[in-house]
Amino acid sequence: MRQRRHVSATAGGGQISQNLKDLPEENLEESYPCSSEKRVFLLCLAVRVLNSLLVQTYFNPDEHWQALEVAHRIAFGYGHLTWEWKKGIRGYLHPMIFALLYKVLAVLGLDKPWFMMRAPRLLQSIFSAVGDLYLYKLSHLLFGNRVARWALFSELTNWFMFFCITRTLSNSLETVLTIMGLYYWPCVRVSSSRDDSSMRIWGVVVAAFACVIRPTSAIIWMYVGLLELFSARDRVRFIFREVLPVGLLVLGLATLLDQLVYGSWILVPLNFLKFNFLSSGGDYYGTHKWHWYFTQGFTVMLFTFLPFSLAGIIMSRNWRLSGLIAWVLVLYSVLGHKEFRFVLPVLPITLMFSGFSLAAISTSYSSGNKTAEALKHCTKCPSRMRWAICFLLATNIPMGLYMSLVHQRGSEDVMNFLSREAAKDRVKSVLFLMPCHATPYYSTLHRDLPMRFLDCSPSEERGVPDESDSFMMDPLGFTKELANDWSLPSHIVLFESEERALREFLLLHSFKEVKRFFHAHFKVDRDLQSSVVVYALTGQ
Repeated sequence: MRQRRHVSATAGGGQISQNLKDLPEENLEESYPCSSEKRVFLLCLAVRVLNSLLVQTYFNPDEHWQALEVAHRIAFGYGHLTWEWKKGIRGYLHPMIFALLYKVLAVLGLDKPWFMMRAPRLLQSIFSAVGDLYLYKLSHLLFGNRVARWALFSELTNWFMFFCITRTLSNSLETVLTIMGLYYWPCVRVSSSRDDSSMRIWGVVVAAFACVIRPTSAIIWMYVGLLELFSARDRVRFIFREVLPVGLLVLGLATLLDQLVYGSWILVPLNFLKFNFLSSGGDYYGTHKWHWYFTQGFTVMLFTFLPFSLAGIIMSRNWRLSGLIAWVLVLYSVLGHKEFRFVLPVLPITLMFSGFSLAAISTSYSSGNKTAEALKHCTKCPSRMRWAICFLLATNIPMGLYMSLVHQRGSEDVMNFLSREAAKDRVKSVLFLMPCHATPYYSTLHRDLPMRFLDCSPSEERGVPDESDSFMMDPLGFTKELANDWSLPSHIVLFESEERALREFLLLHSFKEVKRFFHAHFKVDRDLQSSVVVYALTGQ
């Protein structure tokens, strides 16, 4: 027989949380017409579709090289596989989603430049809208309707969510699955009075898929699983009838898919663990100080929502979810190689706490006025609430739009240009004289033409610079050596910072500038790459 849990409401958030939940739903319905889950989803979908269309910049190479490039190779038979796929540390489940999309586009005759560029992010926008809906549902379950609405507001207006969640990174889908999964776990649904054990199996399924798509997601689900193990009364059933069967089934299906594509049996999570954790292979791409997530990474992602999130964590007293945030940040801080996207899955949870503090402000909550009756007669939008909303919108919207429309857009613009030119048979071959993976590749060009970029695969010999590093250290010397045995490409793409050193050499070899695209106003990790320049061979 399933055991019903009896957990007090204070376990999920204390007296303030209970007061916010006690606000009558009918009052909220009148004030907020968009109340049903269906309407919430349609709102989120509309926002995320627009969001995906406004994302026109280059952020992280993995968006293209570990997802769309692989999918393009599966769907059309050509596309570059980076060294990770040759080492077997990447799984095919995530790229297969976009491979199916590409196949649909091809069947419908829509595999044209615009659709090839936009369709993957539009598909991801649907997944993102589902994640937004589940954040709303989770917030509603834990703290009530008012908090849910402000949590959704925080989610949709946070600059980094806008900038990143509709990109085709595996981290974006991992984030969606994390929010979905948390909603179904009883140890998180502590404020619910009904038997939630029957819903737990769905949480286990979602968690399993999250770990298959992104093995480091195990960091999150290890915390949640242990929490459930200690709080559940049916531990034997949880372990032997849910976790083990579901985990082995999902892992088996993913391994079978990898075997079909790789052509041999490969256990991707094990290879991933060996490379990233046991051998610190990720450090090859740079390291940060242990405190980077706390002092720069995650604080920048939260941006001006940071004080509201901290206040919401303290006020709600939901130590289980706030503990999850701390757990993830601490464990990722132990690793040398750090990136913003690694901690993206806990950003929506943190923004939910921001929604909690905004809901408290919106109800004019004060320590001397704690009853639900007082909340009924609160002002609808006190002046401090207006200031908070204006402050958050005025800081996050410009930041989100700038990062999505302006900063580092040259990498995408140049490939869109080459794609259009290739469709008119004006491109025969392309050489990228720039740091490796600085632009999209075949997934955007969508033409089976010879292309070459500078390799940056990890070397077995320490201290030996790769092609990309060698070029950056001496652009002219490297290019002269390369020219000794090259087959002249029809187009060369490079950043303006290296173009200055190579301009005379290119003109001497019958190349001329044909297009220049703005890229960035300020440097990120190298010299200022203000523009991306395209040179074409004359006399073609």
